[in-house]
Amino acid sequence: MAVVEQPCYTLINFPTDLEPCNEMQLKLDLEKGDTKKKIEALKKTIGIILSGEKIPGLLMIIIRFVLPLQDHMIKKLLLIFWEIVPKTSPDGKLLQEMILVCDAYRKDLQHPNEFIRGSTLRFLCKLKEPELLEPLMPAIRSCLEHRHSYVRRNAVLAIFTIYRNFEFLIPDAPELVANFLETEQDMSCKRNAFLMLLHADQERALTYLSSRLDNVHSFGDILQLVIVELIYKVCHTNPSERSRFIRTVYGLLNASSAAVRYEAAGTLVTLSNAPAAIKAAAACYIDLVVKESDNNVKLIVVGRLGALRAEGGEGAARALPDLAMDVLRVLASSDLDVRKHTLQLALELVSARHAEELVQVLRKEAARAHSADHDDAAKYRQLLVRAMHKAALKFPEVAGSVAPALLELLGEGSEAAAHDVLLFLRHALHAFPRPQGPHLPETGGVRAQRARGQAGPRRAVAARAVRRHAGPRARRAARARRRHRGRRRHAPESGPAAAPRRLVTSDGTYATQSAFNLPASGAAEGGAAEGGARLGGALLEGESFTAVCACSALAKLALKLPRQEAARALHLAAVLLARHKQNAGQRGGLTADDMEHAALCVQAGLAGAGLGGGAGGADVRRALLDASDAALAALLALPDREPHLLEDVDKEREPKRQEQKVEIETGITFSQLAGAGASGSQHDMFELALNKALQGRSGGEAIDRGKLCRVRQLTGCSDPVYAEAIVSVNQYDIVLDVLLVNQTDDTLQNCCVELATLGELRLVERAAEVVLAPRDFASLRAHVKVASTENGVIFGNVVYEVTGASMDRGVVVLNDIHIDIVDFIQPAHCSDADFRQMWAEFEWENKVSVNTNMTDLHEYLQHLLASTNMKCLTPEKALSGQCGFMAANLYARSIFGEDALANLSIERPLHKPGAPVLGHVRIRAKTQGMALSLGDKINMMQKASHQKPADPTPAA
Repeated sequence: MAVVEQPCYTLINFPTDLEPCNEMQLKLDLEKGDTKKKIEALKKTIGIILSGEKIPGLLMIIIRFVLPLQDHMIKKLLLIFWEIVPKTSPDGKLLQEMILVCDAYRKDLQHPNEFIRGSTLRFLCKLKEPELLEPLMPAIRSCLEHRHSYVRRNAVLAIFTIYRNFEFLIPDAPELVANFLETEQDMSCKRNAFLMLLHADQERALTYLSSRLDNVHSFGDILQLVIVELIYKVCHTNPSERSRFIRTVYGLLNASSAAVRYEAAGTLVTLSNAPAAIKAAAACYIDLVVKESDNNVKLIVVGRLGALRAEGGEGAARALPDLAMDVLRVLASSDLDVRKHTLQLALELVSARHAEELVQVLRKEAARAHSADHDDAAKYRQLLVRAMHKAALKFPEVAGSVAPALLELLGEGSEAAAHDVLLFLRHALHAFPRPQGPHLPETGGVRAQRARGQAGPRRAVAARAVRRHAGPRARRAARARRRHRGRRRHAPESGPAAAPRRLVTSDGTYATQSAFNLPASGAAEGGAAEGGARLGGALLEGESFTAVCACSALAKLALKLPRQEAARALHLAAVLLARHKQNAGQRGGLTADDMEHAALCVQAGLAGAGLGGGAGGADVRRALLDASDAALAALLALPDREPHLLEDVDKEREPKRQEQKVEIETGITFSQLAGAGASGSQHDMFELALNKALQGRSGGEAIDRGKLCRVRQLTGCSDPVYAEAIVSVNQYDIVLDVLLVNQTDDTLQNCCVELATLGELRLVERAAEVVLAPRDFASLRAHVKVASTENGVIFGNVVYEVTGASMDRGVVVLNDIHIDIVDFIQPAHCSDADFRQMWAEFEWENKVSVNTNMTDLHEYLQHLLASTNMKCLTPEKALSGQCGFMAANLYARSIFGEDALANLSIERPLHKPGAPVLGHVRIRAKTQGMALSLGDKINMMQKASHQKPADPTPAA
């Protein structure tokens, strides 16, 4: 026997630590107590009924001693009590006691207090027993003529609900409500009456609306919302009516209510695809998002603008670019997410005609953000840098305005923004190899050319700049700075020693940097801040990798400069190399790879410039210049090297459009010829929005395989009560659908499932108690709320009582239900810079050693991605090949907005063929629970046997 759930309209929260109630004490309080005791007893009775227990003995006592009272609090509690109390006997017939309750309803509908009348009418909307409603119909009709609007509007709702559920009780409801609508003056009553006609009799609603089309703008906002819904439904069913109502929808775009304007704009673009209609709707959206103060509303409207651009077709392509500059007005918001979505939308909408104006607005925003003192100012400047970078790549003609604007941001102290500026300069020099006019100023051009080893028309300028920063004068300044540091080091210490700084390289490995290795600040060095002292300090006294890059750039310059300048450039490269080699003990020195790379660059530069006497100058030039250009082009062509403003997770959440496959012999439906019958094939946006809100987050393949894949066995097959549960995860809720089977020949009373949780889980609804006949079964349901992304455990037992003289109590312990963290995380994307920044900021790290029987590196990576639901950020090209070693970065984001990072470093011993993969996985997260849970998931994945399907071999 399956338990049929009763319809629920009211949720009441009771404390879990309440003492058990005595039924006899409740009867005494309800019968002989004062008003205060009766209120408390009635509350306890409601709690007992909601917990699943049945107390039929109290029903008649409440009817005799509580129902006649006129206290308003008791009246409210009685409405809840009559809603939840069982009104029928086990055979489905109405209880005799409910006749007395029906008479009490009738008296309340005639009560002089309008609040009691209105509350009773609202309660009647929840009744599902026509036997109780039939005697009350005359009283409900009379409430339509009450003097107070609260009673009249609830009377309309009651008539609407009764007509929808039991039409035979009031068959003339549409005519009655239509006559009421003609004479009603209160706007809330007119809204309810019009809403009923919309769903019950659209012809009468259209007749009423057609006679008042010119006065729609004077209606209240609640009635205007229903009118917009009616217009959409009518035009959705009968497209020929569009021309009749489109002027009304245009007028509602200027309504005083923001909700009416939003719905009117959405309806307008469904009625017409003309550029003028799309432009009017988009302008309305922009005005809404600018004037609305709620950031959630701003995000919704900006998302609606993006959807309008994607789905508007040719009309949107013609109308929306003119509004790109108006979209930038949204940047006045202080929320970073709103600004991020706005910049992305503006860059998608802008055309070449407004590109220059867009850059100017972004420059002003950057200057305003520099003076701002809020927490997200640095991140906002980084977004502006990426936006200007993307605008310059999309419209090369504005690169001349973007470059000086970005160079102004280079020295503002924001490391993330400066990194993005240099990425732009590198990308711009590759995309515009021969800048003309003001496209790349001298400062930016020289800096970027040093980074790439290309100088173009400014080769001599670049050589002189490097010589100025790393030549003899710079070396003398460096010696003076070392002497100054030596005097400070021998002076008495005034504070604790500087702790080493722990950094992370691009492949995820650690690097340690001491404060003594950093370039001296301008305040400590006096006049060292002028010209390029910091660059000179980075070349001469900074980390060795910077010097190696400078040597490579000088070698490439030597291949392009005249012979004399080439010799100076190579001499300077050799001096830099020798200096870092000589001072190896002070700063850690050059690594073997750095030393080999720098020496090869200098030797190749000598051979290519004809200074070394070696052969193969053309091959060296081609290897150093052409091959490096090709490698840079391949690097910039990767998708993850583009300046993303938004993460790809926002795109992954959107449903992917699937190509509709139609059979050959399927008939073609012409909507113009099919008439009203074709409306079933169309989609109602109101129904789609409601279904999307109710369905929650999709579960992927698990839903396709059905519920059977989520069944968990909770007890053994030989236990007196067999139990199994279907575990369904829906965003922040976990639903347990428990099946109980009585495997004994006895009747089990008060059989219930008692559950408890470990971790960030909270039981919000306890399963009701049931009575199981011999060999009977029942279905129960429990709800668990999830608070964070961590592994959790649900445990408990089944408690029952055996019918008989002894009333033995039995307990069956349930198997634990482990909630997997994978159900709450999903693959996401972030840039390399964001990954490194989060890796350095996150405090919790969990290092997991690889212990598997797999022998292939790529196979282990794919198995790890499938098990943890993470995404690999390392490009596929970087992972290709068989070198015996693999390093990859993984990223995921939870439904709570938490980030999870992982770095995979594995290898396969080359001297041991067939040996398993070795290495480790380092996990970093902001919270300890997420880092530990992901580590446990990886360990469980490794313990599970990974068996390949055996190849079928034919029998001999």
